Amino acid sequence: MAPINIIYTSIEGNTRAFIKRLSAYAEQQHALNEDNPLITAKEISDQTIPEDEKEPFFVFVPTYLTGGNGIDSGFTEIMTNALGEYIESGDNAQYCVGVVGSGNRNFNEQYCLTARKYAKQFNAPFLADYELRGTSRDAEHIYAILRDRWNEVHA
Repeated sequence: MAPINIIYTSIEGNTRAFIKRLSAYAEQQHALNEDNPLITAKEISDQTIPEDEKEPFFVFVPTYLTGGNGIDSGFTEIMTNALGEYIESGDNAQYCVGVVGSGNRNFNEQYCLTARKYAKQFNAPFLADYELRGTSRDAEHIYAILRDRWNEVHA
């Protein structure tokens, strides 16, 4: 089974910490059953030079917004633009098979708004969400979703 490819950005380290937790869980599951795929993750930052992706991938994106309330008075996405630009580069968007968002539930309707925007923009399903650094339960739940979607894509 091909590893699950993840492309993500991490501004304050929360997404990076969750990807590490998710990858460790994938390793445990793979050790129990080799049909459970491992995870290959690539962090995108302002310094990343875009590459042409050749394999399907999932996007993990936190929400950082400024201006408006994000619903009816607009918003400006901040700090995650490098990830969006990377996906827009070349034909990369066609390989995006799902989006997972994170954020802070204290922001109500704005919670995971960037991920929902990416899902719409890149015509990929919004698959799951987790708050801040996520929990072990989140990692288990999201891994199952990714694994099932990965199997659909590779069927």
